[in-house]
Amino acid sequence: MKQSIQIWLDAARPKTLPLALVSILTGSVLAYSIDHFSLAIAVLAFITATLLQILSNLANDYGDAVKGTDNEDRLGPMRAIQSGAVSLKTMQQAMVINIVLTMASGLTLVFYALDSLQSILTFIALGVLAIVAAIAYTVGNKPYGYVGLGDISVFIFFGLLGVAGTFFLHTGFVETALILPAVGCGLFAVAVLNVNNMRDIENDQACGKRTVAVRLGQAKSKQYHAFLLASALATFAAYLVIQPAPLWVSLPFLLSLVVVFKHGKAVWQASQPVQIAPMMPIVVKCALLTNVLFTGVVIAQTLVS
Repeated sequence: MKQSIQIWLDAARPKTLPLALVSILTGSVLAYSIDHFSLAIAVLAFITATLLQILSNLANDYGDAVKGTDNEDRLGPMRAIQSGAVSLKTMQQAMVINIVLTMASGLTLVFYALDSLQSILTFIALGVLAIVAAIAYTVGNKPYGYVGLGDISVFIFFGLLGVAGTFFLHTGFVETALILPAVGCGLFAVAVLNVNNMRDIENDQACGKRTVAVRLGQAKSKQYHAFLLASALATFAAYLVIQPAPLWVSLPFLLSLVVVFKHGKAVWQASQPVQIAPMMPIVVKCALLTNVLFTGVVIAQTLVS
């Protein structure tokens, strides 16, 4: 029993889960900053986002196994189907269970947070779209992750929709300034995906998986990564600067520059995909730390304003 639980915990890839949570955290704290925060909405949004991320991870395990991308040449951690611990049929069943749980959590969130029929229907449609996107990344005859569209999807769902959607669930409206932290969250999410793709660039290319990293090549992918990190930091910083609070309140955010720069430098200096493999959890921590510092500063700005 204990071994079975561990297998599914590994399949859920818990180290990637903060990727789904940071946009919810950011959207919720931004709502708090204007006195429109609901703990129940935040918790339900966290649960729904976590379930969606797990669904995506299970679907990736299944889709890459079917297509043969998960093989002995892949540098990433051994996946559940690849290891033989889980069959294709069992993984399909796990995905169905996850979809049911995601829908239950998502519908509870939507009906609790929203009153307008139009808003309810819009968020249900977005939820269905998110489920389809999580599965279609690697599953199906023409998975969009295999043609290099994963970066766009991650940017939209883990950035724009994650932040703005969460903010709307708390407040019932959106603000123009939200675009800055939403873009920041999205760019960091893409950076995480880019590290994953740079790590697997050789095997993906051999298997016909045309990710952005494969299309760009290793050298330009590192330039792309530097752009993602710098732009993400810039958008978060820009939001903090335009707030009415004194600039000194935002100084703790500068700590993120040190951590992100160190990671970016390590990626830049890596000459082989195998050197990038250990950087996956590091870039996730960079995204998490930056968002925590950002939301902490937003709360501090709210208290001093």
